[in-house]
Amino acid sequence: MTSPAPEVLWYVIPREGAYPWEPEGRRPVDLGYLQHLAGTVERLGYTGALLATDLYDVWPLGSALAAATSTRFKPLLAVHPGLISPTLLAKTALTFDNLFGGRLRFNVVNGSTESLREYGLHVGHDERYELSAEYWSIVKRLTAGEVFDHKGKFYDLKGAGSSFGELRPVQAPHVPLWFGGSSAPGIEMAAEHVDVYLTWGEPPHLLKEKLDHVRARAAAHGRTLRIGLRLHLIVRDTEDEAWAAADRLLDVTSAATYARQLGGRADEDGVGWQRQFRQHGGRVPARARELETYPNLWPGMGLFRPGPGTALVGSTAQVVERLQEFRELGVDTFILSGNPLLEEAYRVAETVLPALGLGR
Repeated sequence: MTSPAPEVLWYVIPREGAYPWEPEGRRPVDLGYLQHLAGTVERLGYTGALLATDLYDVWPLGSALAAATSTRFKPLLAVHPGLISPTLLAKTALTFDNLFGGRLRFNVVNGSTESLREYGLHVGHDERYELSAEYWSIVKRLTAGEVFDHKGKFYDLKGAGSSFGELRPVQAPHVPLWFGGSSAPGIEMAAEHVDVYLTWGEPPHLLKEKLDHVRARAAAHGRTLRIGLRLHLIVRDTEDEAWAAADRLLDVTSAATYARQLGGRADEDGVGWQRQFRQHGGRVPARARELETYPNLWPGMGLFRPGPGTALVGSTAQVVERLQEFRELGVDTFILSGNPLLEEAYRVAETVLPALGLGR
């Protein structure tokens, strides 16, 4: 019996290009270009895109891209809990869904203790997940159309949802939550509250161990979760060409970027980042393949920029084989990217997606 085709999303970020972590490798930020990118992603057969946290806020970007696409394009907005009231976030989400046809999805980002201090949010690692669990449980109820009082550790709400009760939900049962967390508190939060559990790429035996644990914790709450995998792709006609492209990224990256990524983030308190960091050990290799942790699995992207640090590097056949291997672990959703985003969206759609049963 053939398993159903996975869901595949692409990636959209305003500062992008061939190697956008360096100024000379970055395209000028241009709204028209970003709307063209979103429209292309939709036409190529992707079901949407992750709109990541960056210098630019995701809400104006998400609204602009949703206005330029149809309901087939579902934006996954990266949102930190706690930066605004959960009631206001729910009102914003319901407004978005009513205007754009019910296609909003939230990527729950817990951030780091240090980064959240800029916004006046002073919570440690484990407390971030306590806050997140309470915050998103409120948002879920509000985006399901409930009006209620709530008194918890972080929020004391009276008549939440009453001021926008006529703004009816478009999605049932609520706006979907996607989330990735590798620590025990993060997995527990995911098991109890989210709809899609996201993970970064790791060797399959490590990923299986983590996903088995996530499923067990979800089952303890009487729930099942979809599983999503976030990966960067460096795919070429041949394996040698792909590794040469990875080598070039090492060559064009500045010493300042390496210092920022390795020196500034080695002690970050996110367990997911620590798992990524251990794969390359803070070492900049002479050649990319020195860091290969499993056939075609390369953690070198973490040397360049924040976020998911793992790429699949190889020929089309090899990349498809690895993706199918992850599917066998129960992954039913992929969030993919490649630089530059527009050109690589075409390459992946024309080579990889058909092998996964997708395409235009």
